[in-house]
Amino acid sequence: MSYHCEELDPTDRDRWNELVETAPQGTPFHLFESLEVFARDSGTALHPLLVKKGQEPIGLFPVFDRRVGPVRVAFSPPPDLKIEYMGPVLVERQQLKPRRREKRLARLVETSLDWVDDEIDPRFVHARTGARFDDPRPFVWRDWQVVPRHTYVIDLTRDLDDLFMAFSSDARSNVRRAEEYDVVVREGDRDDIEPIIDIVRRRHAEQDVAFPLRASTVTALYDTLPEGVVRPYVCELDGSFVGGQLSLELDDDHIVWTGTSERDIPVDPNDLMDWHAIQEAAGRGVERYDFLGANNERITGYKAKFAPDLERYYRLERSTLPTRAAASMYQLLS
Repeated sequence: MSYHCEELDPTDRDRWNELVETAPQGTPFHLFESLEVFARDSGTALHPLLVKKGQEPIGLFPVFDRRVGPVRVAFSPPPDLKIEYMGPVLVERQQLKPRRREKRLARLVETSLDWVDDEIDPRFVHARTGARFDDPRPFVWRDWQVVPRHTYVIDLTRDLDDLFMAFSSDARSNVRRAEEYDVVVREGDRDDIEPIIDIVRRRHAEQDVAFPLRASTVTALYDTLPEGVVRPYVCELDGSFVGGQLSLELDDDHIVWTGTSERDIPVDPNDLMDWHAIQEAAGRGVERYDFLGANNERITGYKAKFAPDLERYYRLERSTLPTRAAASMYQLLS
């Protein structure tokens, strides 16, 4: 039975989302409403690719494209929106045997990339997988550059008391000190998104680092995704906003997208903010608390103190441009 790739019609978004939720590598970034918001805010064309074996769906690969000067480029995820995870996902309605899974993944990658070559013909392609994507070999076999990246993930199936005691001593101390100051952490709503983005942008500006994510993008996700996928957390001291965190949640995964707190206050509330979100997520039956990145040496010390596991995902690239032009293209798109 042959494999083929088709571009899913937007009217079939419910079908797409159902397949995302049956795919272990599926993330909130893969949901169809997310893809539409990202395409609009990145000025790209969305191609929601569905690969089938006969009539059976075996995988999804959302691809975006646009022109950069004379060059057509493709990517998954699109640039400039602080999206770390996307790429292909393998549909597994039931656990597949290793040999069958490997064959299906190889066909998913091969069939979708052949579609990209035939329909888009990009000179440069950039993709990043999700944290549960564990086999980049189909890309290696097609002569793509494969670079490992890392994230920290906390196992929320552990006893929470044991988990708290596994935190570093300074994390536990910061949580207790914030509680002594009566710092309040609560789940917010749509109106809290802009203050959170503003404080994160200010903290990045202090370090001369650009922060491309806009409040309008997150607000659009909040408005269009199912309730509970976008979760803003707000931190208050003496009734005033002093920090916040934006997280995304789907099935077993709670992903910390971004967040920070004010510097000029007498206590650091960040550890309490994460501890609160960890407890809330575990109470909903979520199994994984993903810090979304362990690649920046400057911030790994903060994330590592919560007793997480280090997990790998992948940056994937292919280019027909000269090496220097490809490197410049990546810098432009990252």
